[in-house]
Amino acid sequence: MDKLGTVWAGIAIGLAGLGAAIGLGLIGKAWLESLGRNPEGAKAYFVPAILALALTEAVAIYGLVVAFMALGK
Repeated sequence: MDKLGTVWAGIAIGLAGLGAAIGLGLIGKAWLESLGRNPEGAKAYFVPAILALALTEAVAIYGLVVAFMALGK
């Protein structure tokens, strides 16, 4: 196995996981702030927030795919 591919795979999944974690944290923070300001709008905020969380989590999955491509598998 190529050692440089292993390094790039580790960097890819590490940066993707870091980016996804930061994005999820910011989305959660904004969601909770909006609920604190307007509690009656909880139903209106739910679906967009869940969609944003799911799309942000996709970034980590793309990083995993890139890591496997770097490994050559």
